[in-house]
Amino acid sequence: MFELRKGDPRPVYRQIADEVCRAISVGVLRPGDALPSTRQLARDLNVNTNTVIHAYKALEGERVIEMRRGRGAFVAAAARDGRQTPAVLARQVAERALRDAFRHGILATDLIEALKEIAPRSTR
Repeated sequence: MFELRKGDPRPVYRQIADEVCRAISVGVLRPGDALPSTRQLARDLNVNTNTVIHAYKALEGERVIEMRRGRGAFVAAAARDGRQTPAVLARQVAERALRDAFRHGILATDLIEALKEIAPRSTR
């Protein structure tokens, strides 16, 4: 269900979190659906269990999933309702892009200019 890319500059935990968000966005995962256990997903993706735990904690903080003690991780009810509007999703993507840009020494203004430059091409 989830795919990691070796050449991707995003940290592995963020790739996992983004893959969960993508699965929710396209309807593969729905509110209330259980996610794989952290151990199972770590085995499936061949990553450390702590990496999956980090991804799940990030998603929980973003209110995309909810952790149920003793039962695991589940897609939050808010993950597809009105609170996850395109504007909210766009803001989340922008925040991740900005954090990634800062890690690479790129200023917000430079990132905005790059987005403006490529935006017309991506709508064709």
